[in-house]
Amino acid sequence: MAYLVLIGTRKGLFTATSDDRVHWSVDGPAKLDADGFTAVAEIYAAACDPDTGRILVGASTFFGPSIWRSDDHGRTWHEPVNAPMAFPQDLPYRPLDFSDTAGIDQPDSPETNTVKRIWQLTFGPEGRVWAGVEPTSLWTSDDGGDTFAFNQALWDHPQHTTWASGAGGPAVHTIVPHPGEPEKLTIAISSGGIYQTHDDGQTWNGITKGITVDYAPDEAPESGQCIHKVTRDAAGTLFVQSHGPAYRSTSPQGDWQNISATLPSNFGFAIVAHPTRPGTVLAWPVGESMDRTPPGARIAAWRTTDGGDTWTSWSQGLPDENYYGTVMRDGACTDGAPDPGWYFGTRCGDVWAAADSDGQWHQVAAHLPDVLCVRAMQTPAEH
Repeated sequence: MAYLVLIGTRKGLFTATSDDRVHWSVDGPAKLDADGFTAVAEIYAAACDPDTGRILVGASTFFGPSIWRSDDHGRTWHEPVNAPMAFPQDLPYRPLDFSDTAGIDQPDSPETNTVKRIWQLTFGPEGRVWAGVEPTSLWTSDDGGDTFAFNQALWDHPQHTTWASGAGGPAVHTIVPHPGEPEKLTIAISSGGIYQTHDDGQTWNGITKGITVDYAPDEAPESGQCIHKVTRDAAGTLFVQSHGPAYRSTSPQGDWQNISATLPSNFGFAIVAHPTRPGTVLAWPVGESMDRTPPGARIAAWRTTDGGDTWTSWSQGLPDENYYGTVMRDGACTDGAPDPGWYFGTRCGDVWAAADSDGQWHQVAAHLPDVLCVRAMQTPAEH
């Protein structure tokens, strides 16, 4: 087998290939369209379907956001003839409601009913694709990502008045399927909290209560928390990196446990669970000061094998001093291989990879533009 890494940056999509996850060949920026506009597009979202090999990329160009697909591991790309998603024309205009949860008196900042940016693409079973979008909305495709349907139920959720913008913008930025439970889905919103459906999106329940905040008058709100990322391990436990501590829960309706005690910081963005080993998770802490750099200016992944009770630094092969690039919420992933590979990229434009069996980080790419998302998959050796 070989390995393919998709690297979404502020100036286009780059790809990296390897046969051993040690030595890498990097190509890009990819010209997703014939005119080359996408070579300098912002790539906030990418997804790989291990069952079909299809790749989807959400790119924001001069002409707005769209979704490109490839069925040959990135050699060629295709864009839908029509815009893949558009809000219903009769959808009432909604301004952003900065509630008391935000704790700040904000000027009017209209949330127009126009797709601004695609923050997340996630494959499900049998051609299903979910898209998380700014402004805060969820969309579903049943044709592999060519067309998408708007989820009205989430948009109309009564707690939407507690959803603020967050530093990155108001968006559904995380989508977590539940294998074996096709009608169950967990999503996270910036800054809105965590929601779950058990009926394929017809109804949504907030499950964020118990995740506390230290930046608002109400330290334990029911919704509106600034959630940075959610991941699910092989046993179904949810792990969360919030704007504050990391948490875990096997019963998120009211049982969130703070698991940041042995992390070097109560702040971070990315968190990724092992694809087959319950309780094993990687996080990339960020210093709690507003400079948002790695603690001690030393980039490292932190690993737990006991569900977050204890964490240890994993930094072999990484710069050991004077490194200031942070890992954003979608800047880390695994490739899902039997011997899993871990990947992460930073805002300094560097990307690293490590296999479980190796224990050593190897540089995939250096000095790229600001890395926004990283996705990886196994491919046939002849790709």
